[in-house]
Amino acid sequence: MKFLHSMVRARDLDASLEFYCTHLGLVEISRRDYEKARFTLVFLAAPGDESRGQIELTWNWDDEDYGTARNFGHLAFSVDDIYATCQRLMDAGVTINRPPRDGHMAFVRSPDLISIELLQKGDALEPREPWTSMPNTGVW
Repeated sequence: MKFLHSMVRARDLDASLEFYCTHLGLVEISRRDYEKARFTLVFLAAPGDESRGQIELTWNWDDEDYGTARNFGHLAFSVDDIYATCQRLMDAGVTINRPPRDGHMAFVRSPDLISIELLQKGDALEPREPWTSMPNTGVW
C-alpha cells in the first residue's frame, strides 16, 4: 500500500494556492478541470518531494458551505527553521494560531480553515521571544 494524497476542499482556489504555494512554498504538480462535474483538482507537493504524499485541492465551482473543517484534523510539514517560517507567514498576514513557544511546533490555518502543523526539522530550537510569550489565537 502507498499513501497518495490528502484532499482539502478549497472555498477560494486563488487564496488557497497563494497560501500553500506562495506562503508555505509547495509547488503545483498538476491541475485538471472537470467541466461536466463543475470542479477543479490541483495537486501540490513540497519541492523535491513530488513523488510522495501530496495535497489535492478540490475546488467546486458552485458555492457550498463546508463548515469549519475541524473534523479534518491537520496537515503537517517539517521546516528548517520554525521561527523564520512563522515570521515569514506572519509578515504575509497569516495568523499564527499556536506559536512555536517550545521551538518545535506551531499551527496556522489555511484560507479554507484547514489546520497546518509546522514542526521543526531535527531537534527543537532554543525557546526565544517573541514566541515564548505569544498567546494562542483562535483555534487550530
